[in-house]
Amino acid sequence: MSALSPVERRERRERRRRQELIRWGIRIGLALLIFLFGVALGQALHDNPKPSSTVTLERTLRIPTSGGPGSTVTP
Repeated sequence: MSALSPVERRERRERRRRQELIRWGIRIGLALLIFLFGVALGQALHDNPKPSSTVTLERTLRIPTSGGPGSTVTP
């Protein structure tokens, strides 16, 4: 077993630190992407109306016949 020199120990620590920072960066990036996907999905669901919310209105129009009480013709 050989002992590491101070320079080798420092390089190993720096390499580990860099790898750990990269791992945390990937984790944070994935969490951010999942969060943004959830926000986008929520907005898409909120913007679209429900398919069963159709309202139909039906009216019957009655046309008055001539000579009724509303006639303005005088004899």
